[in-house]
Amino acid sequence: MINSKHTSSSQKKLQILLPVLVLAGVILLWIIITYTNLFPAYALPTPGAVLKSFKEEFESGRLMNDIIASLWRVAVGFVLSATLGIPAGLWLGQHLYARQACVPMLNFFRFLSPLAWIPFAILWFHIGDKPAVFLIFMATFFPLALATMSAVATIPSIYFKVAKDYNYKGIELLTKVTFPSILPQIITALRVSYGIAWVVIVAAEMVGCQDGLGYGIWDARNGLRLDSAVCYMIVIGVLGMGIDRLLAQLTKLPNVRWGYER
Repeated sequence: MINSKHTSSSQKKLQILLPVLVLAGVILLWIIITYTNLFPAYALPTPGAVLKSFKEEFESGRLMNDIIASLWRVAVGFVLSATLGIPAGLWLGQHLYARQACVPMLNFFRFLSPLAWIPFAILWFHIGDKPAVFLIFMATFFPLALATMSAVATIPSIYFKVAKDYNYKGIELLTKVTFPSILPQIITALRVSYGIAWVVIVAAEMVGCQDGLGYGIWDARNGLRLDSAVCYMIVIGVLGMGIDRLLAQLTKLPNVRWGYER
């Protein structure tokens, strides 16, 4: 028992230490590249310049305003796509003919880059939150619907036979059998789709917004402030990782554990 606890403690320390070492190595490599002048100073800012830019952007309040704007747009577009995409996937997964009819078109739109919708988004919704929300919806709805549909189609038939014995029908069948059994796959689909949304928001804000993290990078590029651009890139990566970890915590819910055990 003592050895087991010691091993577990060592593994936890390694899980923290190894990423820290990799991060330190990346920063060290960055410092070496900048101070050996492999790239001119205007093309690759030093870590010190990025830290200074981070302080300036934070103290001015612009960085927080851009973070809030991007989080708001991603949240609205992502929640809207999940609210519509997951029920659509559940319905398609349970209806064979509807699935056969709709899957080709769903796949067509899934493989169509959401950035191709940028001209239409700007013409339809003009400048502001709406075009960005629309692009996020178009980027995430189809993967979510298809992933949910596929998860429903792989539920063992014995589950439905047992549910029939208990006379489960309609909403009761959905809430007690279908949905709990596919929760792990849905959470995975949510994490993947969220990653897509976080990538799309940057591009969407570069052309359709006047604030946000993507707009901050575009504005820094126009002003030849790559130190500011790197600052925004770091914030985007850290926020993306943080929200992904929050979504991963959903796997610890009791109902989700039931789905993993099936």
